[in-house]
Amino acid sequence: MAKRKLSKFTDFTAPTTPFGIPPGIDPDRDEQESSEDCEDEKLKQISESGSITVEKDGHFIHCLTIIGQIEGHYISPPQTKTTKYEHVIPQLVAIEESEEIEGLIIILNTVGGDIEAGLAIAELVAGMKTPTVSLVLGGGHSIGVPLAVSAKHSFITPSATMTIHPVRMNGLVLGVPQTLSYFDKMQERIIRFVSKNSEMKPERFRELLLKTGELIMDVGTVLDGDNAVEEGLIDSIGSLSDALTCLYDMIETNPKEKRSKKYIEKEEPKNNEDEKAQEEI
Repeated sequence: MAKRKLSKFTDFTAPTTPFGIPPGIDPDRDEQESSEDCEDEKLKQISESGSITVEKDGHFIHCLTIIGQIEGHYISPPQTKTTKYEHVIPQLVAIEESEEIEGLIIILNTVGGDIEAGLAIAELVAGMKTPTVSLVLGGGHSIGVPLAVSAKHSFITPSATMTIHPVRMNGLVLGVPQTLSYFDKMQERIIRFVSKNSEMKPERFRELLLKTGELIMDVGTVLDGDNAVEEGLIDSIGSLSDALTCLYDMIETNPKEKRSKKYIEKEEPKNNEDEKAQEEI
């Protein structure tokens, strides 16, 4: 009997294991690789934006770091560590509109920077309904002061410091009365914001602002952690664990409202059906 020749187009079915999984495929390995990819994405997010979203006990919180110099309308030198306000502002909008993120912790270690950029970020944080907590590590100097007090509750470590000094400007300055008036108005904006979002009175903040004899080459005051709390500038002394505990307590006692269009649209048909039922009765 002639042997039957197999066509090269004959279909072959790959052998399988008793559980129907083709050999060479490890589902546990795939899950591990997926987990590693997720971790890589988190590390990439930290390196690119200095922020990360984490989950604990069913609550998602976002960590935002403000470090180095706050960069505004002008690009800082490449050797300077900066926080770009055009990167921070969209993050704050996304956090406020997110249905999953329930809290925001802001970690500061900044020397200050552009006044208008810093105030823009501070005003956004102060106007958020999302529970917010700030933590000053190392230093929260200059325009970092309004950023620290913009959260609903502020913390500072005992070793951290905050420098309060008058507004200054780099570059060309015209020696005319209008320039001094502009400086004074900008200074009043900062004083107004800080006194509104902290326990420090405007008169006391202005006194520390213009204090002489403490800084060698400048006018102003340096406050350490304990002094910042005593003056009413910062709410509490604490570390990361204290700030996180406070944030989770705020989430539990005052949860973020999750009201979006899709939730409203889901409820509308129920209301219409109830109205029709009442009309028929």
